[in-house]
Amino acid sequence: MEKRTFIKLSSAMLATPFLSPLEGWLPDEKIQNWAGNLIYSTSRLDQAKSLDQAKAIIRKYPKLKVLGTRHCFNTIADSTQQFMGLPPNEQAIQLDTDAKTITVDGGLKYGQLAPYLDSKGFALHNLASLPHISVAGACATATHGSGIKQGNLSTAVSAMKIVTAKGETRTLSRKNDGDTFRGAVVHLGALGVVTRVTLDVQPTFQMRQYVYENLPTAQLKDNFETIMGSGYSVSLFTDWLKNRINEVWVKSKVDDSKSTPEADFYGATPAQKNLHPIVEISAENCTAQMGVPGPWYERMPHFKMGFTPSSGKELQSEYFVPRKNAVDAILAVERLREQINPHLLISEIRTIDQDDFWMSPCYKQPSVAIHFTWKQDWPAVKTLLPMIEKELSPYNARPHWGKLFTMAPSVLQSRYEKLDDFRKLVNEYDPTGKFQNEFLTHNLFS
Repeated sequence: MEKRTFIKLSSAMLATPFLSPLEGWLPDEKIQNWAGNLIYSTSRLDQAKSLDQAKAIIRKYPKLKVLGTRHCFNTIADSTQQFMGLPPNEQAIQLDTDAKTITVDGGLKYGQLAPYLDSKGFALHNLASLPHISVAGACATATHGSGIKQGNLSTAVSAMKIVTAKGETRTLSRKNDGDTFRGAVVHLGALGVVTRVTLDVQPTFQMRQYVYENLPTAQLKDNFETIMGSGYSVSLFTDWLKNRINEVWVKSKVDDSKSTPEADFYGATPAQKNLHPIVEISAENCTAQMGVPGPWYERMPHFKMGFTPSSGKELQSEYFVPRKNAVDAILAVERLREQINPHLLISEIRTIDQDDFWMSPCYKQPSVAIHFTWKQDWPAVKTLLPMIEKELSPYNARPHWGKLFTMAPSVLQSRYEKLDDFRKLVNEYDPTGKFQNEFLTHNLFS
């Protein structure tokens, strides 16, 4: 077994300029999320410099939320009273080569962890489209990448340490804690502060990605599973116009892929240059395409660490439906194309395998996620979301917890069969509601 302490990872890894937790913050300034659509309800912030100090801060305040990488577009992580910053990433990273796990600080970003892990000969099973997000925050909200056989990022969690409302530390593991573990991994910030996360790892691998343009939407009717299974991770990007998918991004392990793209990919053609999902934007910020081999962590995300992801100034929404209903759901959204397109930057369609986490949108169902990157016009988007939710209601769509939706709490709650059990778990870990906020109260406890 190798257990290595690697202080501060390296100065290069921690020097990433984008989304450090307190970047640009001064006590008299407002704190906002990364896209700038949300100003948080308080600027009160205590920065914990150690685990003991974090516990003291948690005991001190009656209401508290952790300020992470601020990638949520709604108020799930907001507080009207007090924020706490997690301790800096100066604690041990423990790589267990026999168990094939790595234990990290919860506030560590995937873009910081991945190069270190790769240098030791290991990889994670998947990454989100952005590497800028933290391990703890991504797992708490069931954030995901793509892949028919790939579960969301939280499915890699094998153990976690949580500081409860009383300032006590609890350790939960897949091996020892059964239902409690399954209820706690996707915890939405309601149980406590996750300070350590243990993730499953696998041997490192090389990937390449090809992009194809103008896939006829009609091809999805008979070939959806084959198209989405044509690589380790596959994403469809569409503006919903012209009965076509604008771009298909196919990411494959080098050993499983060809050194040249398919000349005819279900009617789509290979891109002749690197592309951004939003065609008007330069591909400079995107990971390498055109079949150029590279390490897994430089191909699985769409965007490079240290660069502005996506378009920057935007809004996001996303809905999960059972994969068996994927094509019907896609066609249902396409019927709204004339209303959607004027306010849309791009949509992405991804697959995620099922899991057994109570509050995961993929709980016990292989899923398809239909994502919307909107222009930053909330009044227009707020009008559109109920229309989209109505079209997707026959498929019991579940929204992404960290993105924008307008679904009524009663409808949302009806789509989580383990919600009552989750409420009991929350009451056990946080009986006074220290970590609850308006978002959680409204959507889960109303």
